[in-house]
Amino acid sequence: MNEELLCLLMTVLAYVLGGIPFGIVVSKALGLPDPRTVGSKNIGFTNVLRVSGKKAGILTLLGDFGKGWVCAWVAMHWLTVESYIMVVAFAPILGHMFSPFLGFKGGKGVATAVGVVLGLSPSIGLLLLLIWLGAVAIWRYSSGGALAAFACFPIVTIVNEQRQEFFIFSLVISALIWIKHKDNIVRLWRGTESKMGKKKQELEE
Repeated sequence: MNEELLCLLMTVLAYVLGGIPFGIVVSKALGLPDPRTVGSKNIGFTNVLRVSGKKAGILTLLGDFGKGWVCAWVAMHWLTVESYIMVVAFAPILGHMFSPFLGFKGGKGVATAVGVVLGLSPSIGLLLLLIWLGAVAIWRYSSGGALAAFACFPIVTIVNEQRQEFFIFSLVISALIWIKHKDNIVRLWRGTESKMGKKKQELEE
């Protein structure tokens, strides 16, 4: 199989895998409410954590994170053309945001994107994870942590990486995540965004 065809096949599979809504899968498996019907109605781990507890939230996080990491890791090891690797790595994030299983609706892609970046560049991925968690710990805003991490992503990439394709990838992913957080940005600006650690609040991911 030539590499172009392999890239196409892997991209389709990565998109489908990325589209698996682990927040819904985990909630149904544990007999918990569908996250689309409670809280912020988001399928991501923060809303699941909020409405269904730590176990469901952590399992959702691992699922969303893991699908991104697996796709990126496989692409890094099976493909040699840098642009092909980036295309496959982009697919699970797009799948999470626009899931084929949910009528092309989905989550905001933060955990999946961090998993992808860790698969592509562990050092940069770890730094993004630390920025995300650090910002949440300081400000108690899950959305703010995600926005801070992905605002830094292109900067960190251009400082630490020489790959032009990876830098372009960082710009596109960061822009998408900021766009998906547009409502959170408005609430942060107005001071009405909910903080972590409060009950029955609207959360971002």
